Amino acid sequence: MQIKFISPPSGRPRGLFRKAVTLVVMIALAGLALMFTAVLLAVVLIVGALAGVYLWWKTRALRRQMREQMQNFPPRREQAESEVFRGEVYAGEVIEGEVIRVHEPGVSLKR
Repeated sequence: MQIKFISPPSGRPRGLFRKAVTLVVMIALAGLALMFTAVLLAVVLIVGALAGVYLWWKTRALRRQMREQMQNFPPRREQAESEVFRGEVYAGEVIEGEVIRVHEPGVSLKR
């Protein structure tokens, strides 16, 4: 079996002028690509900044509410006992929502 390579027609060999024109065109295309990338980056940054400002503006009421809640946190002990536990005190460990009470002799719960 014989392998044959097809080559382009030889025509005339490339001259120095043709190589110089090719180099100038390639440099111009690289410059255009770089400018397009710079413009695209600027547009993406501006759109991202505008989206951030819009989100910041729309969430201002939520941030104000969270600030007010954090000023009252942690609640005072008396307030927590009166509102949540109603004076009942639990002793033990809480594991995944389950209460494990340790029964000790001589200890009673206040009611």
